[in-house]
Amino acid sequence: MASELPPTRWALGGAKNSGYGVRFAELISQGKDIDGEARLADTLLDRGARVLDAGSGIGRVGGYLQARGHQVLAAEPDPALVAQSHDLHPELVVVPLEILALTPEAVAAAGGPDSFDLVVCVGNVLTFVADGTEVAVLQRLRDLLAPGGRILAGFHLRGGPSTARPYSPEEFIADATSAGLRIDHRFGGYDLRPVDDEYAVWLLSLA
Repeated sequence: MASELPPTRWALGGAKNSGYGVRFAELISQGKDIDGEARLADTLLDRGARVLDAGSGIGRVGGYLQARGHQVLAAEPDPALVAQSHDLHPELVVVPLEILALTPEAVAAAGGPDSFDLVVCVGNVLTFVADGTEVAVLQRLRDLLAPGGRILAGFHLRGGPSTARPYSPEEFIADATSAGLRIDHRFGGYDLRPVDDEYAVWLLSLA
């Protein structure tokens, strides 16, 4: 199925995106705080919750949550980031698939649960999906939610990566609504700062 999917913006960006893993490796080596998204995700969960880290990158969010007792399945299609994730978080199971390929069968084959209490989709992941697939991607994530489950998403509104798409709040709200999701909260950052025009953090649930 994965071979039939349209190329994502991340894949089309190619070498232009290669600095991502290097940048975060440097931040880690410098002792910088890179866990803001993960700390917020942890507050949304009971201990031992089922979490999908969709577009998990180097595993910084999934690894943090797993270390705090949650059942985490990570999904990341970029081979270089998967390799870096294995080095940093060898205990984290990473499925090398993009979001649209995360069928229930693929999740089950990776040893994942049949549904998740929280889907984490942060770090501009939603601005890197294939053009025109935004609603389908959100539907896929919705379909993986357990009853009462939620999605934590975040992306730049401006000043983001050059290979990502601009994604206005109005467009995102329309896409999420079309995908059968409800907008429960919007913030300007993972520290729950007020809404601004730089970054958007969203908490979504089943409509």
